[in-house]
This record gives sequence, structure tokens and C-alpha cells, in this order.
Amino acid sequence: MKKIFCLLAVLFLIVSCVNKEEKEQKEYSLKDDLGNEIFFDKIPQRIITLAPNLTEMVYDLKLDKRLVGNTLFCNYPPSAQKIEKVGDMLTFNFEKILSLKPDLVFITVEGNTKETYDKFNELGIKIFATNPRNLSGIKKTYLDLGKIFRIEEETKAKVKEWDSTISKITSLSKSEAKKSAMFVIELKPVMLAGKNTFLNEYLQICGLKNIAEDSPMNYPMFSREEILKRNPDYIIYPAGSDENISKIKTAYPEWSRLKAIKNNNVIFVDRDIYMRPGPRFIEAVKDLFNRLHQAKI
Repeated sequence: MKKIFCLLAVLFLIVSCVNKEEKEQKEYSLKDDLGNEIFFDKIPQRIITLAPNLTEMVYDLKLDKRLVGNTLFCNYPPSAQKIEKVGDMLTFNFEKILSLKPDLVFITVEGNTKETYDKFNELGIKIFATNPRNLSGIKKTYLDLGKIFRIEEETKAKVKEWDSTISKITSLSKSEAKKSAMFVIELKPVMLAGKNTFLNEYLQICGLKNIAEDSPMNYPMFSREEILKRNPDYIIYPAGSDENISKIKTAYPEWSRLKAIKNNNVIFVDRDIYMRPGPRFIEAVKDLFNRLHQAKI
């Protein structure tokens, strides 16, 4: 009986190894966000990411050992800064990229240029285009990575966690009286996050009404006078090293009459965490909720 058990155990291990090998070797395909079907005859071993949010996804999924190149703006996690730099998102050293012999290069539709995309095609480098403009798009890109690298269960489980957190914050926010807010992209000229952006979703999830939600543009420009008319309860401002309320008052002295400034409801947030459509979207939502409600979730 013991011998039979041992034999069955060995056979199980052999079958498992064979199945794993077949899973890795069998050709598969996936459509990118441009609608192109990308074929794979094996799981990519050498990859390049041409945007910080994509680099963060790769690290979040513990795929960084496959990462051979990224951009000068890829600074998170800190170890991402040690990866070979191939450009700055708009201009790239294609000779260096070729020397890194990537199996796959990830690009973004909004962050990278069509010229870059065309150049990769010309060089015969396999590209996967992503376009995570909102939470749904972030989740799709994340799940696509799971499919490409055959770790679908892991990505599905993580997205389920995200959905649970979002649902909890949305529910808690509904109990509060809805306040208005503006999410500042640039101060001079005044550029705000519009309705169809992942930045607006931070406001929606946390129960805030975006004063720019009626604009058809993703990132509309507003006059300083129009901001006074709309008079937001909160101002969300992605901070650099020197942003403070005094800077806003100096730029537009009349804004001292805004409810957000009179009530000291200007929330300076981490630019890198909030402005990248990647896995730290959830971290940003939690941070904004906590700061709005002096809570911890």
C-alpha cells in the first residue's frame, strides 16, 4: 500500500510539472487597449515599462525580476530607480532598448507618443499598449498583466480586495452631506480634473461633488473668476516641495474669499501617489477619505 501511495505521489508530481510546462509553452494571445491582438509563444522574461504606473504594477505583482528597463520618472518603489533608464516617456534611446533585448515593451496611450509606438513597430519590438484612464482601466491593465504572465488568480484576488475597499469607502461617504471640491492639476493657468478622469473618481468615491463635472473636457481650463463663482468647499492640490495655502493666495488674492480657503480645507496630496493610474489608486482613495473625515480606514 505504501509503495502504491509513493507511486501515485510521483505520478502526480510528474503530471503537475508537465501541466505547468504546457501552460508556459502553449501559445496564447491577448488584445491590448488599441485593439491589437498580441501573440505570445512563452511568458515574457525581459520587459520594459515606459510609464511609472506600469512600473508600479510590475513591482506590485512581484514581476520586477523580469524588468530590464524603465523611464527616468519611474521612482517607486525606490528599487525602480536602479533599473536601466531608457528615456523620459516622450523621448527614448532606441539603441539602448534594442541592446536590452526585451521580449515585451509596455506603453501607455496617453503618456507615450504615436511616434514612439510606430518606431517600436518599425524595429520589430513587441509592444503592449495600455490606456488606464479610470479605475476600470486600471483594473483592466492589472488583469491583463495577470493574463500575460499567467498569474490570473493573483490579479483577480487583488482586484477583489480593491473593490471591497472602494465599496466600503463609498458606503461610508454616503452618510455625509455632499460637499463640492476641485482637483487642481495646474495653478497657472487654472486646470482642473474633469468628470471622465480617474482623479474625479477619488472625489466621487469620497462623496465629493466635482465643480468641473459639467465640462466635456478631461482637464478643463477655468478662469479665476469662474472658480470664485463655483466656490468649492474643498481644494485638492497635488503637492511638490513648495506648495502651501500662501502660494494659492499669492497667485490669486481674491481666492481668499473661497470657502475652501476660509475654512482651511485645502488638502495637499502626494503628487506621485495621486497622479498615477496604478495600484496606488486605492492608497490615494483611503488617504483622501481619512483626511476628509479625520478617520483611519
